[in-house]
Amino acid sequence: MFERGLLCIFIGAAVLIAPHFLTSPHWRDMIAGANVVGWFALVLGIALVVVDLVQRARGKAR
Repeated sequence: MFERGLLCIFIGAAVLIAPHFLTSPHWRDMIAGANVVGWFALVLGIALVVVDLVQRARGKAR
């Protein structure tokens, strides 16, 4: 689950940061319109990483 979380974090960050680096107005507007999707992917990725780290910590404690 850790790898999936990192991938979601990467995708979310890319969607949120990409409009600042795109030169084409059409692409910039299209990616900027996916702002909510980028935030969702970022939060989901962080949640997946946290859940995986908590599960690993519980497994080591036993």
